[in-house]
Amino acid sequence: MDLRGPRGWLFPLVVLAAGAALRLWVIHFHPQIQGDSLIYGDIASNWLTHGIYGHTVGHASGPSTIEPTLVRLPGYPAFLALCFALFGVANYHAVLYLQAVIDLGSCLLIAGLAAKICGSRAGQVALVLAALCPFTANYAASPLTETLSIFCVALGFRALAEVLEGPRRGWTVALIFSWSYAALLRPDGALLAVVLWTALIVYGRHSLGWASALRLALLTALLALLPFVAWTLRNQRTFHVFQPLAPRYANDPGEFAFPGFVRWIRTLTADFTSTSEIYWNGNSDRIDPATLPARAYDNPAQYQETHRLLEQYNATTTLTPELDAAFAQLAAERVRAHPIRYYIGLPLLRLADMWLRPRVETLNVSLRWWQYAQHPAETRLAIFYGALNLAYLLAAFLGTLRWPRLAGPMVGLIALRSLLLATLEAPEPRYTLECFPLVIVLAAVAFARCDRPQQKIT
Repeated sequence: MDLRGPRGWLFPLVVLAAGAALRLWVIHFHPQIQGDSLIYGDIASNWLTHGIYGHTVGHASGPSTIEPTLVRLPGYPAFLALCFALFGVANYHAVLYLQAVIDLGSCLLIAGLAAKICGSRAGQVALVLAALCPFTANYAASPLTETLSIFCVALGFRALAEVLEGPRRGWTVALIFSWSYAALLRPDGALLAVVLWTALIVYGRHSLGWASALRLALLTALLALLPFVAWTLRNQRTFHVFQPLAPRYANDPGEFAFPGFVRWIRTLTADFTSTSEIYWNGNSDRIDPATLPARAYDNPAQYQETHRLLEQYNATTTLTPELDAAFAQLAAERVRAHPIRYYIGLPLLRLADMWLRPRVETLNVSLRWWQYAQHPAETRLAIFYGALNLAYLLAAFLGTLRWPRLAGPMVGLIALRSLLLATLEAPEPRYTLECFPLVIVLAAVAFARCDRPQQKIT
């Protein structure tokens, strides 16, 4: 984007003002401070006020205590602890307002990347698409990792484009910070480091030379790994385990992870509705057999066994090792009977749901939004959101066909993340939001003529 002169600044200021209004509206009317947000907040509060990176545990026979944990990486609790130190402990609204500012910063980075690889027109389009995107804006109103993860992706690719044209200290530091902090936020954030580090070598060999690119890649990798050395040593000292990231099922050492129940869930879950109504209720709330999809049973005998196990579970809402073993046996039977469904069909359906489902999970819209007769207005809103999401993805696909500069690592990150998400048993639409900075850049390319010469970072 050309920002020279008053007119050059007018367009981005107007667009950013509209983006700020959208985020403030979401924060005011649809804040989401619950679930994982409170887990992060509890860890941050204990870390800040007691110096213990842990969660609060209540005891029926006495007062609650703080026990060390490793179920969450320290990136987001550190951000919350900083906010709590500045604005007051548990002041989540201050967190949301700060996230809104960070998200607008992401919009500028996305626009800058689009302008860098395809010219001023692409930068303007990208700024509009980013600032007015309700899917990313909605998560500014949730104390979760999404806003910061999106920022890291936008910053990382923007820094890569600059570094490939000649190392500059500021952009190199930004590159290191982006991929290191992305992995400190969530384990899957490490994919950003994999893609950017590989691109630094592959693309840098042309613009920087083999030797310079390799030296820079090794230096940045070593510096980016330093926080994980400290985190790994802390986990080894506290729990006597080697854990450089976070556990697959977010359980502390010695805590039962319900592998049988999880495998049974993998034999039937294909969408976010099942995640919310079935998976999240495991070991915490009743599971209504009526919410199970038809694919949960292959025959009458399985139907009876499934309902028997759920009846037994609902009596205590506790997954004992014995009950978990029974779910494991049921899952094994279903996997043997339909291995293709288990290993290919359902993972693809879960991935499709994460990419294509109407992104209304943060709004006051029913999980079963398609039941028009029960809530017609919510159904219409969901259909609109679904169509808008599809429009972003189709535009990005058209932009990809033009194969702009840095399209390789952009498509690479989207593909790698999609492959990883296909392995999850509990799909959530928010898991694909980290790809949206790249989706938006590629969509902007579809609406602009790339007017910069294809050199240095082709």
